[in-house]
Amino acid sequence: MSKTKLAAIVLGAGKGTRMKSDLPKVLMPLRNRPMIRYIIDSMEEMKADKIVTVIAPDGDLVKKEVAPYKTCVQQQQLGTANAVLAAKDELQGFDGNVLVIYGDTPITPISIYQKMLQKCQEGYAVVVLGFVLEDAGRYGRLKIENGELTQIVEFKDATEEEKAIKLCNSGIMCFDGKTMFDILSQIKNDNAAKEYYLTDAIAIARQKGLKCAVVECKAEDVASANTREELALLEQFLIKRQGKNIA
Repeated sequence: MSKTKLAAIVLGAGKGTRMKSDLPKVLMPLRNRPMIRYIIDSMEEMKADKIVTVIAPDGDLVKKEVAPYKTCVQQQQLGTANAVLAAKDELQGFDGNVLVIYGDTPITPISIYQKMLQKCQEGYAVVVLGFVLEDAGRYGRLKIENGELTQIVEFKDATEEEKAIKLCNSGIMCFDGKTMFDILSQIKNDNAAKEYYLTDAIAIARQKGLKCAVVECKAEDVASANTREELALLEQFLIKRQGKNIA
């Protein structure tokens, strides 16, 4: 049986505004290396067949950092699904699994990505990486019925009952490349922000009769950095892990 192909779409169009930096967010240094470099290294180690980074129109520094891998431009920041769709031309017709990874979420272990890929290979069209938090705050919630993911509910849209759910959405997803862009092209922006949300992929996949699932990990495995304080915390997690010599 031949190995299933793997592609990665790395979302790297964010600005460093909240970091109080002129650098694009994904280039902020984590232990003296740009955050995005950790993700590229992981994908190389997993022998990804394609690595595509989505950048902003002024993202030349990010383009240089991820070279020789391909980049594509998200012309306007119209939401996460819109960002992923920017990579459509690069991955048109790709027959394999596609990981969608946020460039500011750099320390997810390879073993976790592999669990997501395994789930995709079991016949799930969309696999979401989730984590449990006792105080889940403003994270999106993952609703599960009979072992399948039925919905991602954004915090602002959640009922009190849904807010009591402790299983949270990390944002990282794995798609079956054969159905991915068909699903994403049907996401609409009829919400307050007028943005195209990647989280809506679950509802659309299920409308098509496709199955969705969750893989769980520890919260620190999907820690992200939007501020310098969060970047410092990320560094602590990384030091702790490297101290244990865990990949």
